[in-house]
Amino acid sequence: MTRTTGTYTVTTALGESVRAFVPQPLPPADPVLASASFVNLNRQAGLALARLAGVSGLVPSVEWLLYSAIRKEALLTSQIEGSQATLTDLFNDEAGLKVSNTDDVEEVTNYLRAFRWVRGQLRDPQGLPISVRLLCEAHRLLLDGARGAGKQPGELRRSQNWIGGTRPGNAMFVPPPPQQVADLLTDLERFIHAADADLPPLVRVALIHAQFETIHPFLDGNGRIGRLLIAALMEHWGQLREPLMYLSGYLKRHQAEYYRRLSAIRTGGDWEGWVSFFLEGVAAACADAERSIIDVASLITADRKRLLESAKAGPISYRLFELLPVMPRFNVEHVRRRLDTTFPTASAAVKLLEDVGIVGELTGQKKNRIYSYQAYVELLSR
Repeated sequence: MTRTTGTYTVTTALGESVRAFVPQPLPPADPVLASASFVNLNRQAGLALARLAGVSGLVPSVEWLLYSAIRKEALLTSQIEGSQATLTDLFNDEAGLKVSNTDDVEEVTNYLRAFRWVRGQLRDPQGLPISVRLLCEAHRLLLDGARGAGKQPGELRRSQNWIGGTRPGNAMFVPPPPQQVADLLTDLERFIHAADADLPPLVRVALIHAQFETIHPFLDGNGRIGRLLIAALMEHWGQLREPLMYLSGYLKRHQAEYYRRLSAIRTGGDWEGWVSFFLEGVAAACADAERSIIDVASLITADRKRLLESAKAGPISYRLFELLPVMPRFNVEHVRRRLDTTFPTASAAVKLLEDVGIVGELTGQKKNRIYSYQAYVELLSR
């Protein structure tokens, strides 16, 4: 099936005349989306989301799951764009340990800030809805820092960008001219909030992500903001109450296919191929997250049993253990503050968990010691 999904307009970038692609508004038309081609995939993705929501009940605190899931998404979405940061780097940074790739870690932590801020807005009755304004503010938080300073953080681009190639003339793709970006985003916002939408929510999320990436409204960070938009829409439309699925893992594993599918929309109008790929990704990402939750639940259950069997264990050591899934690397001062206790009491609780083999000390130093819930760190880093 071929359809026209946009038009080309001649514009100038770096002194070269190039053909920029201007997408038609959603939903796809002439012909309309062949929904029958992915009914089964949409059903499978929906069932996978329901299973994931159910499995999350295996763990006493959803905060434990969110801590790791959100960090995995932040890390993987940044790695798609070339970041070399690892989950261990992120845990080390949060524990106050020195990390070598500071800029990469900063980009990941900026994504975390933007993600949390967007979730806060959508959950606040007085907060911003999903809108251009919301995405611009998320973009400002994402690009806060040295690398983003010259990339107009928080602002729609005022110049022509391009994707791939060494210059506009040999680019793989040239997005719409800057003067058309605001109107295209207004059309996209209208589609998001359309009251008469008859397409399933997951299909709409797939369409919106692809359209956003085609518009490419910012000078930098479009991929990360576009994937953040996926998570925001999933929660907004009730597909998953908590962002426990890290879709960027699937997109990173199939990165070439991800880009090829997006390109095929622009070149051949293949919306169906993209939507099918996206729905397969949702089901696969849910299965990954489900396995991770089961593994985490098993580890924590076994370690809690080990702690309960210790004659010296008491309320403070139990409370410290309950903190470990959201504080996998720490020093005694972190424990003292989080448990609002004295330094000797915090130190004794850490020593007990070390003695029973749940945490280990990393530095080998007498002072400024850092401890790690290493089995958990390794489990999440797999």
